[in-house]
Amino acid sequence: MRNSTRSGVDPFIVMDVMEAARRAEEAGRHIIHMEVGQPGTGAPQGALEALAEAMRQGPLGYTVALGLPALRQRIARMYGEWYDVDLNPERVVITPGSSGGFLLAFTALFDSGDRVGIGAPGYPSYRQILRALGLVPVDLPTAPENRLQPVPRDFAGLDLQGLMVASPANPTGTMLDHVAMGALIEAARGQGASFISDEIYHGLEYEAKAVTALELTDECYVINSFSKYFSMTGWRVGWMVVPEDQVRVVERIAQNMFICAPHASQVAGLAAMDCEDELQGNLAVYRRNRDLMLKGLPEAGFTNIAPPDGAFYVYADVSDLTDDSRAFAAEILDKAGVAVTPGLDFDPVRGHTTLRFSYARSTEDIEQGLERLRSFMADRRTAQKSA
Repeated sequence: MRNSTRSGVDPFIVMDVMEAARRAEEAGRHIIHMEVGQPGTGAPQGALEALAEAMRQGPLGYTVALGLPALRQRIARMYGEWYDVDLNPERVVITPGSSGGFLLAFTALFDSGDRVGIGAPGYPSYRQILRALGLVPVDLPTAPENRLQPVPRDFAGLDLQGLMVASPANPTGTMLDHVAMGALIEAARGQGASFISDEIYHGLEYEAKAVTALELTDECYVINSFSKYFSMTGWRVGWMVVPEDQVRVVERIAQNMFICAPHASQVAGLAAMDCEDELQGNLAVYRRNRDLMLKGLPEAGFTNIAPPDGAFYVYADVSDLTDDSRAFAAEILDKAGVAVTPGLDFDPVRGHTTLRFSYARSTEDIEQGLERLRSFMADRRTAQKSA
């Protein structure tokens, strides 16, 4: 059968790495997973109990397309608690994960051929979803002096119809402060570009609270999810906040694309928002893991790393070690038993000399993974001296 030109998207390389790691485990090897951005913990216990009770009470069917009203109201209340933002719950749209939010946002805001700026390095699925929708992703190469975040001059004169930012970012973990976020919002507005803020890693911050775009403007789309801070990746439930005049636009698209987000996941997500003690306990693990990574990676020989303010990643420039990050990641998996992600996923131009390390798993795994990396790099240096 023929395929559309829109279907010619690139693979999500981290998923290929996961498959290679799975095959190695199937063959009997023990693999430390530093490749995937998935919490080592599951949904909070209170979420599981709430869902069990809801299932005892009766069948779970469709919800309305915008999501359970109680969940929308609770999310709106969270913006007051976290950011002192007074948010109308009518502006909250429940989505099938953040991926569903990207589909809804890109479909609502852009026409075929529109150009949308995305920071590079950045989450690869932005680029591929845009292409699959007949849109044009415009990579904005970011600089270390800007903490690998875009700045207005990166897209000056590029005739963008949209700008997508992420803070904390994947793969770097770097964040935008109020000034930096505000400058991007104003620059996007100046060229008539819609502003979308991916805030999926909010709640996972270590030095300062992340800034939501809603603190600075109502004329934006904000996308978030229960996957990361709330530790619910497989539940596929997230949310968007949109301007009031966009709610009906998004609702119509959601009705036809998805009908609704999974009812069970919405019930669990609502309860998860009140499991703060457990969630903060998870955050304490990530904070410990981050400290271990910031010490252990340079000791192993990965010395040029971005400063991770949030999320659970370290992005390393390995240009002094390789010019083929995919082959290097495969070598690390084969010889060290540690799965890491090549930077080509995040930056098609410069990613051949970068790697991403995730520290979302248990502290025991991170300690063992770092020890394996230290041993691997020492052996590699010895072999190179002998060659």
